[in-house]
Amino acid sequence: MLQFFFEMKIRMNAEEMLLLLLCLNVVSFIVIAEPPTCPANLGNVCSDSGEWEGEFFPVIPKIKYEGPSSKNPLAYKYYNSEEEILGKKMKDWLRFSVAFWHTFRGTGVDIFGAGTKNWPWEDGTNSVAMSKRRMRAFFEFLNKLGVDKWCFHDRDIAPDGKTLEESNANLDEVVALAKTLQGTRIRPLWGTAQLFVHPRYMHGGATSSELGVYAYAAAQVKKALEVTHYLGGENYVFWGGREGYQTLLITDMERELDHMARFLEAAVAYKKKIGFNGTLLIEPKPQEPTKHQYDWDAATTANFLRKYGLIDEFKLNIECNHATLSGHTCHHELETARINGLLGTIDANSGDPQIGWDTDQFLTDLGEATMVMLSVIKNGGIAPGGFNFDAKLRRESTDVEDLFIAHIGGMDTMARGLRNAAKLIQDGSLAELVRKRYESFDSEIGAQIEAGKADFEILEKKAMEWSDPMVASAKQELAEMIFQSAL
Repeated sequence: MLQFFFEMKIRMNAEEMLLLLLCLNVVSFIVIAEPPTCPANLGNVCSDSGEWEGEFFPVIPKIKYEGPSSKNPLAYKYYNSEEEILGKKMKDWLRFSVAFWHTFRGTGVDIFGAGTKNWPWEDGTNSVAMSKRRMRAFFEFLNKLGVDKWCFHDRDIAPDGKTLEESNANLDEVVALAKTLQGTRIRPLWGTAQLFVHPRYMHGGATSSELGVYAYAAAQVKKALEVTHYLGGENYVFWGGREGYQTLLITDMERELDHMARFLEAAVAYKKKIGFNGTLLIEPKPQEPTKHQYDWDAATTANFLRKYGLIDEFKLNIECNHATLSGHTCHHELETARINGLLGTIDANSGDPQIGWDTDQFLTDLGEATMVMLSVIKNGGIAPGGFNFDAKLRRESTDVEDLFIAHIGGMDTMARGLRNAAKLIQDGSLAELVRKRYESFDSEIGAQIEAGKADFEILEKKAMEWSDPMVASAKQELAEMIFQSAL
């Protein structure tokens, strides 16, 4: 460097030399003033404080739309947020959300092995300081992904304390930071209380046989509702992971269902008391971890809500992989919810047909995504619901960039499903095929049936007047051909 200055000095006058030194000083300042980053090995710099405000993903750029021809794994090929589809922006049809628990608390652990992921911002603790650092990393992830909604369980974002008061204090401290990090753009799609991990909930929360557990669950939900409201959440979800039974030999099923209804009634009352205008949602699931959960599927849950007079207070959060476990398709569950006026929001994930449990994989099946979007379009959208990626990386995927790639793939798949569904609707061939299947009911007597004005005597008379009916082909193969042509 000295030799460089010596040679330059010979060629420059004093003013030119001064200018060079000023420029070098500015460059040095810029380098020093760059925000710190968390490298793969955090070291002491990142691990000693929950207030760390560096960049957690220094090598990941803000994800942008580059179009179908792009080969960049860190770019959207089909999700173009501002593009209009059927009169509505793509971002407004899809309303994407990131799940805090799988994305930032998933470790890759399974029943046969320990966790495989060691994210660079983690220090191995579940302290409040670690929770706050994790929250900062999460919001950087959201901003780089370009997603403005998130979902959380209370105990995923803040640690359980030794007492309920301590747990609430921990949650308050982390939520205060989340409120700041959200700014004016980001809001929770929904929040919820985690009533299934702690041993106290081994028999359930609202359906526990222990009064103390029921009361504790109510207090936890009360706080989670308050937090969701404070953060500007648009919905609140009840997922009854252990609200069910292992065997009816030791279960008073009627009493447990009554207790669950009283619990939900109290939640409705408290929601109104605090002025929370978000939608209350129930997330159906057939089993796992219990042998039989009381909200088995959309139809079972709708029946429960009607029986207890709660049908106007709740909608459903349909998870695609839960639909599979209940013996249905995601499309079936969405349509069941839709025609009952209960379609609230969607957990976009999938399972593995060779594995019989809830694997929570990112939805990448284009056909399923297209059918899902057909239901959403029929529903006129799902706002204030959205698509939450209740999905986790595979155990073997351990790079930080995999978090981005997985969400990009899921978002692109749903965007392609939206494009395909719009294509099918605009083409009209599939809708016309369905219309023609039922065109006999467009007759006068058909209209009377659908209006509830044709009794059995009228129908018997018509059956005697008409010859033996000819039954037309359903044209299923043609429908499948039309559907596949849109993919």
